[in-house]
Amino acid sequence: MYVAIPHISVCICTYKRQSQLAYLLQHLDRQQTDGLFTYSIVVADNDAERSAEEVVSSAQLSVPVDYFVQPQQNIALVRNTALEHAKSEYIAWIDDDEFPVSRWLLELYQTCNTYRVDGVLGPVIPYFETPPPQWLTKGKFCDRPTHQTGFRIGCNEGRTGNLLFRRDIVEGIDPVFRPEFGGGGEDRDFFRRMIAAGREFIWCNQAEAYEWVPPSRMKRRFMLRRALLRGKMSLAHRRGALDLARSVLAIAAYSVLLPLFVITQHHLFMKYLIKSCDHAGKLLAFAGINPIRETYISQ
Repeated sequence: MYVAIPHISVCICTYKRQSQLAYLLQHLDRQQTDGLFTYSIVVADNDAERSAEEVVSSAQLSVPVDYFVQPQQNIALVRNTALEHAKSEYIAWIDDDEFPVSRWLLELYQTCNTYRVDGVLGPVIPYFETPPPQWLTKGKFCDRPTHQTGFRIGCNEGRTGNLLFRRDIVEGIDPVFRPEFGGGGEDRDFFRRMIAAGREFIWCNQAEAYEWVPPSRMKRRFMLRRALLRGKMSLAHRRGALDLARSVLAIAAYSVLLPLFVITQHHLFMKYLIKSCDHAGKLLAFAGINPIRETYISQ
């Protein structure tokens, strides 16, 4: 008797990253399945000028790939566009500036089923285009937290850069990603709601993906502007008086520490300066001051 095997839709949201998207598609075409599932790719372009269309149409892949456009600049809307066209039992997400190892999907899928959970996240490892400055690597500014396989993920660590989940957990939810978080933080909001509903997500440390780190992202200016934006977005999740008071106290404490490290321990100086910008972005947004007008800091 023939038994249909599960299908995974790999969703990619992209915006004007043609070369990185092309590289990602080639790596997705090389995914091992061990005959346990089939998979296809859904590309959702957030560029009204359809800059990714030629990349997708010219890619010579052995797996199906579909292309769609969400012209309105909103990360939540473009995620929903991808999800709308992902007809499968499992949904996987990877960013357009990342690329996975060949067993990426297989590791996510097997971990999800072995532990019988709703979703699985994996590590995203920095891939430097050029040698990074010493202060950046010493301070581990591009590193992300990692865990042992099976570690349960909380809502504060939830993200969509390397993720697989069962499609049925979002059935009946409309919208899955809320447009009010269109400037960022839509993934954190998604995980907060899913976990509150009793959904369980765990970590798979073998499902590695790499993130391109170009020279523009190794600059102090980039990291400080990104911290201000991150702080601004965090206000949508937490804006109580106690949280704001903590930010005021944190900035005061960091202001005392900064002069101690400005010359001798530059990586520590940058660490606390970035933390100060995180808190400052939140306080400025609360005061009605928009420190960063962009919804995404690319350089």
